[in-house]
Amino acid sequence: MTNIANTSERAGGNLTAQALREGFYAGVISLGLFVLFVGLETTQNIRNELVINQRWGLLAIFVIVAAVGRFLSVAYLRPWAAARKASAAARPVDEEFSFFKRNFSKIAIVALLVYPPLMVMLFGVQGSLKWVDNFGIQILIYVMLAWGLNIVVGLAGLLDLGYVAFYAVGAYSYALLSQQFGFSFWVLLPLAGILAAFWGMILGFPVLRLKGDYLAIVTLAFGEIIRLVLINWTEVTKGTFGVSGIPKASVFGIWSFDVSAPNNFAKAFDLPMSSAYYKIFLFYLILALALLTAYVTIKLRRMPIGRAWEALREDEIACRSLGINTVTTKLTAFSIGAMFGGFAGSFFAVRQGFVSPESFVFLESAIILAIVVLGGMGSLVGIAIAAAVMVGGTELLREMTFLKAVFGPDFTPELYRMLIFGIAMVVVMVWKPRGFVGSREPTAFLKERKAVSGSFTKEGHG
Repeated sequence: MTNIANTSERAGGNLTAQALREGFYAGVISLGLFVLFVGLETTQNIRNELVINQRWGLLAIFVIVAAVGRFLSVAYLRPWAAARKASAAARPVDEEFSFFKRNFSKIAIVALLVYPPLMVMLFGVQGSLKWVDNFGIQILIYVMLAWGLNIVVGLAGLLDLGYVAFYAVGAYSYALLSQQFGFSFWVLLPLAGILAAFWGMILGFPVLRLKGDYLAIVTLAFGEIIRLVLINWTEVTKGTFGVSGIPKASVFGIWSFDVSAPNNFAKAFDLPMSSAYYKIFLFYLILALALLTAYVTIKLRRMPIGRAWEALREDEIACRSLGINTVTTKLTAFSIGAMFGGFAGSFFAVRQGFVSPESFVFLESAIILAIVVLGGMGSLVGIAIAAAVMVGGTELLREMTFLKAVFGPDFTPELYRMLIFGIAMVVVMVWKPRGFVGSREPTAFLKERKAVSGSFTKEGHG
C-alpha cells in the first residue's frame, strides 16, 4: 500500500511539473505570437503620421490566459478525459445512451418548431427578428449546406473544397431568373437545385480519376472559376455590384410579404406591419428544407447507392472488384450534394434580397467543410451540433459587449470571431478527433441494430 501511495504521489508530482513546464512554454509562445498583433496598435494622427500605441496590459491577459489554460489542460482536463474515456470504453456503446440521447433528434425538432413563437413571447414581434434571423435562419442554412456536403465528403469520401460554387449557382439562378422571367420562388427552388446538380455532374466528370489532394485542388479551382465568372460576366451577373431587388417568397402565392401587395400577410390577419413575419416564415421554410435534406440522406444511405458511396469511401479498388460502377457512384454523389447546395443558395437569395460574388468566397467552403469534420463525417446530428456551436458561437460574440469592460472600450468582439473559430477547431480536434459524435449506426445489421464506436471504423465514418 505504501509503495502504491508513493507511486501515485510521484506520478502526481511529475504531472504537476509537466503542466507547469508546458504552461510556461505556452505563455512564451503566445507572447511571441501576440506581441505585434495585440501588444502594439498602429493608428494615424491628424497630421497623417503613424502612431504606435502600447497595449501591454491586454497582451499580458492573452499570455496569462494561454499559460493558465495550458496548465489546467495538462494537470486536470487531460487526466479527467482519459479516465472518462476509459470508463466509457469499459461498457457497451448502447448502454451509455440515455433517454435524451436516444431521442435527441425528436426533441431538437420540437424545440425548433416552437423556437420562433418562444422568441416572440420573450422579445416581442420586432425584438425577435434578430434571434430568428441571425441565430435561427443563419445556423439552419449552414446545417443544410453541411448536410449536402456530407454526402460528398462524409459518405462518398470525396474531398470537395469548391462546394460554395453550387451555393452560388443556386443563388444566382434564383436571382436572375426571378428578375428576368418573373418566376415564383416555388418554381425556381427545384429549378435551382436541378441547375446546381447539373454543374455538380460537370465537376464530377474531370475528377473521376482523381482522389485525395489532387481532387481537393481541382474542386478548389472549380469554386474559384465560378466566383471569377460571377465577377467578370458583368452583362449577366452585374459583376461586383451584385444583383439587388430580388423578389420575396410568398406563402404558395396565397399571402405575400410585399408591403404594397393587396394580399399582404400582415394585412390579411390585421397584424401590425413588421418584417419579423417574413423572417419567421423563412425560418420554417429553411427548417423544412433542412429536414428534407436529412430525410433524403438517411434514405439514400440505406439504399444500394448509399452502400456504394460507403464502399467507395473505404476502398475504391475493392469497390471496383465488387462490380460497382465507380463513375456513376461519384457522379451521383457530386450531383445530389450539389443539388442541396443549390436549394440553400436559392433560399439565401430570397433571404438576403441581394447576392454578390463576395458571399461565395473560398472561406465559405472552408467553414462548411470544417463543420462537417468537427461534427463527425457521416453523422447528421453531430454536423447539426457543430453548425450550431460554430455559427451560433460567432454570432454570440456580437452580443458580448461586457468584454469591452475587460479589454477596453475600443475592443470589438466580432473582429476576433475567426481567431476564436480557429482556436475552437483546434481544441475540438484535440479533444474529439473523430468529431462531436464518435459512434455510428450501421446501415446494414443482423437481427439487431447496434451503434458502432468510431474507433472501429476508418476515420470514424462508420
